[in-house]
Parts: sequence; structure tokens; C-alpha cells
Amino acid sequence: MNLLPATATQLPLLPAMAVARQRPPPIRPESLHPSLWLGHQLARHADAAVATGFAALDAQLPGAGWPRRALTELLLPHPGVGEIRLVAPSLAATQRAGRLVMLFDPPATLSAIALVQLGFVVEDLLIINTRTRVIPGTDSLWALEQALKSGHVGAVLAWLPPRLRAERLRRLQLAAHAHDGPAFVLCEMSAAQRPTAAPLRLALRANGADALSVRVLKRRGPLLDAPLQLALPPVLSEVAQQRARAGVVPVDAEADSSAKQGRLRVATFVNLAAG
Repeated sequence: MNLLPATATQLPLLPAMAVARQRPPPIRPESLHPSLWLGHQLARHADAAVATGFAALDAQLPGAGWPRRALTELLLPHPGVGEIRLVAPSLAATQRAGRLVMLFDPPATLSAIALVQLGFVVEDLLIINTRTRVIPGTDSLWALEQALKSGHVGAVLAWLPPRLRAERLRRLQLAAHAHDGPAFVLCEMSAAQRPTAAPLRLALRANGADALSVRVLKRRGPLLDAPLQLALPPVLSEVAQQRARAGVVPVDAEADSSAKQGRLRVATFVNLAAG
């Protein structure tokens, strides 16, 4: 006995392949939320990343570059290992796009000559020193946080105070959500033992006069076992290069004593709202 209604028996049977074609495509995690990704893959950014200028590094970063609307934390054994040369291509590109680049609290006088060699327009750089005039009740990170929140700055490079508490870095990361560009914060190497709110954390070490070792400590993706070896653009004088090869002086242009001519002017930040 045929238990199906007559209309059902008259319907054509679809081939198995046709049924398979009608299945919806698998849902990608990032389509649900930009913070989701598969564990064996690099995450994709909702906003286009900023190219680092180093192809080997781009290949290992989610979105193939420095993230926007997020902090990138760079850990240093000491200033002058090559950190400025690492970020210079993206910062110089930001300037060429007509956007402001701000540098907060560099630990030493920057060489205008070296920065010009790296492609910067030094007249358009805004360097802020928040620590020269410490006023009771003021916060040296307040200016950095406001710059990130403003949404009007193209790129930020900031040397943070040592032993910064995790909640302070979390506040900066929240402020960076409004920042449409790369935002770099530089910390001491010992910070690697503490948790970070930054989605990208790299440890930098000099590997010669014009080479940098970059270890990816945290990224939105699988762990990277071996450090990357990057060739940096040379900006040291010949004398400084000879001394660096001999291990006499630090091995970066930021510490080149022969390049201290043409020093940049620094603006001192005073928080008037705290008065």
C-alpha cells in the first residue's frame, strides 16, 4: 500500500549531488565576529592592516600587517635595538598619506638626520614629553590615551613607563579601538612575564648592526616557534658601523653619537585639566 499522498509520489527525486549543492557554505568564524578565528589559522582583521615594510613579518601577522584599532606591544631589552627602524616604513607611509604621527616620551634625543634617512618628514612629527614636568595628580599616560581616543591621529609610537600595571595597558587598548591606524607601545623585556591586553606582542633583540631578531610572543593565531630575522635599513655612519661590529657601542642609529646633529624639538605636555 502506498502511504504517501499522490502529490508526493509525483515529485521528481533530486540527485545526491544536487542536494549537496543546495547546502549552505560553512560559516567562517570571522564572519560571526572579528575576534574569532580557527586555532591553526591567522585571524583576519575587520580593518585592513598596515604593511610593515618587511615581507617576512607581514606573512606572520594576522591581516598581513600591523593592526589598526589595536595596540602592538614591542618588548625591548633596552632602547635602541632597532625598534624605530622596524616601525619606520609604516610610520613614514602614514605621513605620506597626510596623517599625523605622534611619538610619546622617547628615552633619548632622536636624530633628525637618521629619521630623514628612514623616510620621515621631521618637520611634521609631533614629539610629546609628558615626564619632564611632573605635577601632583597628573597622569603621564593621559595624553597618550586622549590621542588614541581622538580618532584624528594617524599613528602613535609610545615608550611606556616601566612596570606598568596590566589595567593601565588595558585602558590604552580600549582607547585604541577608536584609533584608525597603527599604535605601538614599547615596554621592557620583563613585561613578557605579565599578561597583556594588546592582541599583538613582539620581543625584539639586536642581531648585528643592521639586523633584528623578532619573536612573536602573542598573535591572533598559532604559536610561532622560531624568531624572525629581519634586515634593517642601514643608517649608521661608517665609523659607528665599525664600532658596532666590534661590540664597542650599541648597534642602532638611535644611539649613534655621530648622528646627534639636527636634534628634534620636543613638546612638553602639561595636563591643564588637572589644575
